[in-house]
Amino acid sequence: MTEIRAECLRPFGEGWEQPTGEEVREILKRAGLSGSQTATLLGLGKNGGRTVRRWTGDESPIPYAAWALLCASAGLGEIWR
Repeated sequence: MTEIRAECLRPFGEGWEQPTGEEVREILKRAGLSGSQTATLLGLGKNGGRTVRRWTGDESPIPYAAWALLCASAGLGEIWR
C-alpha cells in the first residue's frame, strides 16, 4: 500500500501539494475505481479515461477538486474542510 503524503490531504489554500501519479493510483485503488469509473464519477466526458491515465502517469496534474472528491470516495474524508 502506497502512503499518501499529509501535504496532499490538506485544504487547497493551506499548503496542499500536488499528489504524484502513484498517490493518485493508490486513491483509485482504495476507492475501488477503474479509470473509466473515475472519469464517469468526475464527469470528465468521452476522453475522461485518457485524462485519468495522464494523472496516474504523472503526465499532467490532477485538479484539486477532482483529487478531493476521489479522497472522499476513498474514505479519507472531506479534505477541503
